[in-house]
Order: sequence, then C-alpha cells, then structure tokens
Amino acid sequence: MEECIFCNKNEGIVLENKTCVAFFDNHPVAQGHVLIIPREHKVDYFELLAEEIKDMNELLHTAKEFLDAKYLPDGYNIGLNCGEVAGQSVFHCHCHIIPRYKNDTPSPKGGVRGVIPERMAY
Repeated sequence: MEECIFCNKNEGIVLENKTCVAFFDNHPVAQGHVLIIPREHKVDYFELLAEEIKDMNELLHTAKEFLDAKYLPDGYNIGLNCGEVAGQSVFHCHCHIIPRYKNDTPSPKGGVRGVIPERMAY
C-alpha cells in the first residue's frame, strides 16, 4: 500500500483535539482553505466513529472562528469527497472548510452543486 500523506501528520497543524487535526491545504481553493482529518487512518467520512465525527464537527466550528478572525471571509463551503468518483484523491478522510469572498466567482449560486457544473444553476 502506498504511504498515506495524512497519516502521522505533525507539521503545520493549526488546530487539534483528541481525535482530529486541522491544517492549511497545500493546494488551496481560496485563502484560508483548511483540511480537518482524523488522526487515525479512515478512508472516508463513513468510516468515522461517533467520537471522530463529534471531534471533526467541533474543529469545523473552531476553524470557522479562527478563519473569521484571520481572513474575514463572507461565507464558507464545507465538503467531504467520499470515493474516487466523487473526486476523492487522498484516501484518508478529510473535510474541506473553504472560506468564500464576495466576487471570488462571477456566480456562486448553487455552491457545492458545482461538482457537476451543468447542474449547478437552477
């Protein structure tokens, strides 16, 4: 098995709790793009234990407060890709919290629906 780039993540951690850590994405979609991962290797969200889900959600809220203070975004997208056909490329569960800024895209309507661009508008 190929070595997981998120297992044993020790560098660049900006937030953490008992079962999860958060760090800035190496390939950010927007300024402040953060990833939240479980410390233990789990392929995707559906493998997480209840405690890991609770801790991930807690870090999600803490990350929002941190990003609100640091970057003053106007909104957020939150997402988890589960499976290769859903766009997952690193098979260690990770939750994206992506700050959004006014005018960062011409038409943000549809938000995460943009994963299938022709179905974004409604």
